[in-house]
Amino acid sequence: MAEAAMQHIAAEPDMLSLRVLARLLDYPSAELQAAAPEMIEILDAERRWEAALRARLMDWCQRLLEADLMELQAEYVALFDKGRATSLLLFEHVHGESRERGQAMVDLMNEYSAAGFELDARELPDYLPLFLEYLSTRPEADIGRWLGEIRHILALIAARLEERDVDHALVPLALLALIGADGDVDAHRETVKDEAPDDTPEALDEVWEEEAVRFSADSDQDCALQSAEGRRLAERKNVTQSEAVRVLDPAAPARKH
Repeated sequence: MAEAAMQHIAAEPDMLSLRVLARLLDYPSAELQAAAPEMIEILDAERRWEAALRARLMDWCQRLLEADLMELQAEYVALFDKGRATSLLLFEHVHGESRERGQAMVDLMNEYSAAGFELDARELPDYLPLFLEYLSTRPEADIGRWLGEIRHILALIAARLEERDVDHALVPLALLALIGADGDVDAHRETVKDEAPDDTPEALDEVWEEEAVRFSADSDQDCALQSAEGRRLAERKNVTQSEAVRVLDPAAPARKH
C-alpha cells in the first residue's frame, strides 16, 4: 500500500479524506476491507463534498467491505495493470515513456524530500495514491495548487474510468470537486468513447517493444529536455499565480449540479 511507502508526519485532521481516496485506489487487501468502516466515517465528515458525492464514496466503501477479496483483486488487475489509459502513474499521461518523465519523477522526489518525506518502498513517486498521501500532509494552499497542476490528468482519468463503469472514477471526480473543477471531465467524455482499447494482446505487445524510460541524459541536449519539468516546478513554487486554485471551503453552501 502507498501508506507504507512513505515516512511522514501526521496529516491535518481535516484532510484525512485524501488518505481515504488514496486507499480506495490501492490494490485491494484484507486490511483495506477491515478499514472500510473507518473510511466511511471520515468520508461522512468531509463537508467539502456535496452529500450525493459523499454517499457514492461511502457506498463504494461498503461494497468493498462486503465483496469477495479475490474478485476485487482480479478486477483491479484488469483495470489498472493492463494498458496505460487508466494508469495511476501521473506523468505517464503527460510524458509517456520519454526522458522527460524520468526527470519529472526526480523533481517530484526532490519536492518530497524538501518537505521531509522519504520513499521507502517500490512505488514510483508519481503513483497517484502515494501522491495523495503526500498531499494529505500539506497546507490547504499547496493541496489546491497541486490539484490545479494535475487537473487535466485527473479529468482524463475520470472520463476513462467512467467509460469502464467502475467505482474508481469517483476518486478523480472527488479530487476535481475539491477545487471546483469537476466540470473539466465533460470535455473528455465523448473523446474517450472513440479511443482504441490498449489492453488487448496486440496493444500490450507494442508496449513491450517501446523504449524504456531513462533516468539519465546522454547529451547536453537531453539534459535540457529533462530539466523542462524541473523549471516548471520551480516556477510554480516561486511565481504567485494570478488565479490560484483553492480547496473548497467546507463551510460554504454545497453546490448544486
